Amino acid sequence: MATGTYYLPQGHEVDIFMRAASKRLPVLIKGPTGCGKTRFVHHMADTLGRSIHTVACHDDLTATDLVGRHLIGAGGTYWQDGPLTRAVREGGICYLDEVVEARKDTTVVLHPLSDYRRVLPIERTGELIEAHEDFMLVISYNPGYQNIMKGLKASTRQRFIGLNLDYPDEPNEVAIVCQESGIDREIAERLVKLGNDLRRLKDLALEESASTRLLVYTAMMIRDGLGERQACLSCLAEPLTDDTETLVAIRRLIEAHFE
Repeated sequence: MATGTYYLPQGHEVDIFMRAASKRLPVLIKGPTGCGKTRFVHHMADTLGRSIHTVACHDDLTATDLVGRHLIGAGGTYWQDGPLTRAVREGGICYLDEVVEARKDTTVVLHPLSDYRRVLPIERTGELIEAHEDFMLVISYNPGYQNIMKGLKASTRQRFIGLNLDYPDEPNEVAIVCQESGIDREIAERLVKLGNDLRRLKDLALEESASTRLLVYTAMMIRDGLGERQACLSCLAEPLTDDTETLVAIRRLIEAHFE
């Protein structure tokens, strides 16, 4: 089935997601920044023919932001559904991106939707909404960010089917970079090798690895005419670190791949 969002599977994630959707089970997706988690969810929404309601989670996200709130308009006070409630009512995927950034008291609102009940209680209106048959709850996070303060409660984690994504293997990553940027395969291969070398340099103490997303950005800039080394510096080195010594080390690695 043709879809509007390109995604190259890494393993069995498409099959597992499809089976979870057919059984109305919620899905948890783990993986490093820029490995394709959000792209995968949008691809699956296209494949299933469902709308998607995306929430970028953050420290100040409240249950009210998800569920909805009363607002004051010209005609008086009225209720406005939040993205979670809209997805529950209409059917569709509610996708909470980087869910560990949200407070634990916020994610508790997901519990009655992620078990056999599939209901959303709205205290402020007194409603108990039964989820539409096409409603699906999907959350994602980067395990590298987890710590004592930021992590999913065990009672939340065990309500989800789990998928673990990583950066694609070299042939697939080359294919993705070519597809997304239109760059020549030979340059894409060098970019991917550079990206893999950066990921292996543990001694640089980078908070994040060179992501597939950054490799695509680099390829797009080269395709547009920017010099190869400059594109690598601007799209790979600078976004990864502010440390002068680390930047020098990355620059040398770039020069080794793009003489």
